[in-house]
Amino acid sequence: MAAELVDRRVVVMVAAGGPAALVAKAATTTIPIVFSTGSDPVKDGLVESLNQPRGNLTGVTTLAGELGSKQVKLLQEVLPQPTTFAFLTNPEQASAAPQTTALETAARAIGRQLLVLRVSTEREIDAAFAKLAQQRIRALLVSSSAFLTTRVNQIVVLAAHYAIPTLYPIREYVAAGGLISYGTSFAAAYRQVGVYVGRILKGTKPADLPVQLPTKFELVINLKTTKTLGLDIPPGVLAIADEVIE
Repeated sequence: MAAELVDRRVVVMVAAGGPAALVAKAATTTIPIVFSTGSDPVKDGLVESLNQPRGNLTGVTTLAGELGSKQVKLLQEVLPQPTTFAFLTNPEQASAAPQTTALETAARAIGRQLLVLRVSTEREIDAAFAKLAQQRIRALLVSSSAFLTTRVNQIVVLAAHYAIPTLYPIREYVAAGGLISYGTSFAAAYRQVGVYVGRILKGTKPADLPVQLPTKFELVINLKTTKTLGLDIPPGVLAIADEVIE
């Protein structure tokens, strides 16, 4: 698909996700590319530095792995009893390793164990939730992953079916019935992608546009799901929520 866009001589390409950005970069060194990724674009080889991308790529990174500590602490406040947290991640995602490392470190800091569940297919997601139920693990975090984002409804339905309180990376899960989310605003990130595309169309070179870091983080809580799970969200957590879905 990237090669087809190059053959069509498009003016600018948008790559959603690190893997797509790497493919686009391999396809052309001349067409401007604006990416959105959850991993470190320098470590991934997309740009030379955040402030000076050089080359024909620039974009936005949400640095999903950096949020692990805050996510673990939030889950601990909502669920003070569980001794083991589970983490659902897609090992094929570029940001999987840093996210996992960050969460393992955060969990150890508060004396919790972390069970890592690696999934890359729909069937593996089903099996992961069955394993959680079998081991009676009552706290789950879902990673920021392009694949998992395409399975929002499946994951939310399984979490409800097994009554597993779950913290998600983006509000879309909570809007679909999930319990709570904390992470970068996808809407804000993609708006910035659009802004950069507009500037490139007006003549600015990608090399002159620094890679943007996240500027907005959202805490979203679904009160209906809270009641269904029989949970009481601490007043302090409710007070700092950006959105409460009733």
